[in-house]
Amino acid sequence: MKKAFFILLITLVSFSCKKKIEELPPATQTGANTFGARVDGQMWIPQRFGVINASNLLEARLLGNNFFLTAQNFASSPNESEFDIVIVGLTAPGTYTLNSNTSHPNSNFSYGYYVKRKLSPLFEYITSTTYSGTVNITRFDTTSRIVSGTFAFQAGETANTAAPINVTEGRFDVKY
Repeated sequence: MKKAFFILLITLVSFSCKKKIEELPPATQTGANTFGARVDGQMWIPQRFGVINASNLLEARLLGNNFFLTAQNFASSPNESEFDIVIVGLTAPGTYTLNSNTSHPNSNFSYGYYVKRKLSPLFEYITSTTYSGTVNITRFDTTSRIVSGTFAFQAGETANTAAPINVTEGRFDVKY
């Protein structure tokens, strides 16, 4: 019994090790379902933790002309982190600004959102007129259902208890 418990423990520990991120995914336009960025200089990609299902770590939806992109990372244990990028009025490739004062979630405005949490949010960051950014859509293909692009933004902490974050070198290539 002790041997079976030891093998189970070793298996769980080996599956729960955080994968070191060596580089961000390439900026492709093929619907590769990739996402990555640097958050205050640290590389960030969607990742699972242990045996948590990885199938919904990256989700894209297009509702009318509104584009919603969510990416989650469960490997930053004990914290989970998540990105939400919303573009209102997506009709063609081009540059879209993230500079409206809004609270998350609000599908009436374009915004970038980043949260770190342990069951409930510890820190939430969102773009605004003070802390803004852009998303450059490089491919918007409604036939193949592919949206690709790059992004960068600065976001302020919603409770004003932490310094703003800088998100750079962001890229995504998703099927919706």
